[in-house]
Amino acid sequence: GDAPVFDVGPARDVGPARDVGPARDVGPARDVGPARDVGPARDVGPARDVGPAHDVEIVTFGCRLNAFESDVIRRAATEAGLRDAIVFNTCAVTAEAERQARQAIRRARREHPDARIIVTGCAATLTPQHYAALGEVDVVLDNDAKLRTDSYALLAPTPPQPSPQVSTSAVESVARNRVRAYLQVQQGCDHRCTFCIIPFARGPSRSVPLVEIIEQARALIESGCSEIVLTGVDLTAYGTDLPGAPSLGDMVRELLAAVPELSRLRLSSLDPSEIDATLWALIADEERLMPHLHLSLQAGDDLILKRMRRRHSRTQAIAAISRARALRPDIAIGADLIAGFPTESEEMFRHSLDIVGEGGIAFLHVFPYSVRPGTPAARMPQVDSGAVRERAARLRAAGAAALSADLARRVGSESVVLVERAGLGRAEFYAAVNIDPAIPVGSTARLRFSAATGSHLVGVPAL
Repeated sequence: GDAPVFDVGPARDVGPARDVGPARDVGPARDVGPARDVGPARDVGPARDVGPAHDVEIVTFGCRLNAFESDVIRRAATEAGLRDAIVFNTCAVTAEAERQARQAIRRARREHPDARIIVTGCAATLTPQHYAALGEVDVVLDNDAKLRTDSYALLAPTPPQPSPQVSTSAVESVARNRVRAYLQVQQGCDHRCTFCIIPFARGPSRSVPLVEIIEQARALIESGCSEIVLTGVDLTAYGTDLPGAPSLGDMVRELLAAVPELSRLRLSSLDPSEIDATLWALIADEERLMPHLHLSLQAGDDLILKRMRRRHSRTQAIAAISRARALRPDIAIGADLIAGFPTESEEMFRHSLDIVGEGGIAFLHVFPYSVRPGTPAARMPQVDSGAVRERAARLRAAGAAALSADLARRVGSESVVLVERAGLGRAEFYAAVNIDPAIPVGSTARLRFSAATGSHLVGVPAL
């Protein structure tokens, strides 16, 4: 049925449609969500897609899925003829993400008193009344409505010209630039981790059929995209709702076979207990599947994992990392960890801290635990907020040390680097690489790493 739209203010004259330009690629580094691939933006703040004056500006909080959907929103709003508007695509994973969104909304109203302010995303879906009550907000859209052209057509001053509607399943792939694009292959989640509110905002797990994924991937490659990142809320649940129940590995294998021109494929967060046999085989043998494994760990202590209602143990997590390295020695490991989950003692926290070094987790996304009302964890004994912040800082320091060690061991090695912008590229194993600014954006080059500087490698032409 139709999703609700909360109109909380009179319509403004927002003018005819204009080209709003491509969304900025905020990249996987900004995806730090605790539950699978659904986390909020890092402390550096939201991603802003700012077009010329009078265009639609989109402010994105959260995960790669939200970043993907912001592209769909931009296209839908443009087709609808929306103008002079700011759309906030919110995240509900942490209280901090919601606080940042409210702060940004108030600031936007001060800076743009005549703009129409639209709020959508997971936070707006879960508690639309909270955002509708903000005096700065004109319209609230839920996660279904935000993807439809007709939602924005209602807000435009004149009816738009007929055009294809944006799919409510958000299958469309909109290239974030001509370098990397996200391709949503799965939505929603059937699991109920005790800290996570996202299943209530995203609904049950739904998979995109393979034929549609192949079609969208081909369109992205034809548009000039060089790398595709498959994304979803619970990516390893892919296929359970489709005929024949194909696994994520089955889908990836078929996608690579059907689109031979796809040279770089990357996966977002994976549950370490649900990586199927076909996907393991691809990790070992498929060069086009990038050597970069990001795991949704959340903790390194077995009792905390049990209280989180996760599906893996500490031993299983370490085994998955070890297996990945045995199959693909150049692979880089990333992971999500939550600091200060309810009932976490210092000893329990040490188990999470130790797993960073033990697993060589170079790309660590850290979350201070955040109470989400309505979740079982919210009713558990809470850790002191000061201790939560202190533990998060210690985890980040451990992550920085692990990244430094990982980059240092790669000095002298080579990799094909994708140039994301002038002077900056991305290695196959995901590390950022400082390069010659003369190398064209969107191209690839085989480079040797001559040095490691903090969080970057330095790439020079391979001999």
